[in-house]
Amino acid sequence: MKVGFVGLGIMGRPMCLNLLKAGYEVTAYDPFAAKALDEVVAAGAVRGTSNADVASKSDVIITMVPNSPHVRAAVFDKGGIAEGAKEGLDIIDMSSIAPLESKDIAEKCAERGINMMDAPVSGGEPKAIDGTLSIMCGGPKAMFDKYEKLLGVMGGSVVHCGEVNGAGNTTKLANQVIVAVNIAACAEAYELATMAGVDPEKVFAAIRGGLAGSTVMDAKVPMMMDRNFKPGFRIDLHIKDLNNALDTGHGVGTPMILTSAVQEMLQWLHNNKCGSDDHSAILKYYENITGVEVKR
Repeated sequence: MKVGFVGLGIMGRPMCLNLLKAGYEVTAYDPFAAKALDEVVAAGAVRGTSNADVASKSDVIITMVPNSPHVRAAVFDKGGIAEGAKEGLDIIDMSSIAPLESKDIAEKCAERGINMMDAPVSGGEPKAIDGTLSIMCGGPKAMFDKYEKLLGVMGGSVVHCGEVNGAGNTTKLANQVIVAVNIAACAEAYELATMAGVDPEKVFAAIRGGLAGSTVMDAKVPMMMDRNFKPGFRIDLHIKDLNNALDTGHGVGTPMILTSAVQEMLQWLHNNKCGSDDHSAILKYYENITGVEVKR
């Protein structure tokens, strides 16, 4: 199986490296990440010269780019995947984009004889590096079955969420809502503990094994207490995901009250030069109000 990989950012680079480690033949390209492209080529990938070039050398292409317009551009722009695609090429879009956009892109691909499945991921850079991402797939079950083993190289959990294109991205939006609200709740709670004179590290030790405990708390609260806001998942990317969630929620008529509140926090942080921080930096929103830092 010849695999193409388009998009070598924070997530795409380690995902591509894991495919190479597993022995897959990979052709890679990213015009915006020259250093990452050099790294994956050094690890054994073939250097692509364009998205069309990658398509011409691949049976399946994985795309891992920031948002809906970037997926459209990667596939349909001049020098794009569609230009170099052979009949029956499969695209697995692992970007996190709006579900209706995913469905529309898949339909336009089908008109050109290209198959597409959406397979967004959760877990951030650490899980991309160790190959334990949660992967949420939408599209034909036959295509999921065909590539489940391939996806398993990059993910610890690979789940087919529905036959409809966009089902994976709808699942990812639900994930991103829960993560964002959970981080905000942690920031609020640990700010409360600190201001009440209780050591946040002891609060963490006391409650993490109870009902309040979560993967989010285990991953993000130590970062908060260490003042470590190096991005595993940037605030600006979470803003993008919550915008997609809000648009989708408004479209189907569900209230998005908590999501809207956290989105305002994230937007404030973006406007105050924190957009490239990890989303655990929601804590800074509270600290700006109180003037009190949470730390060990």
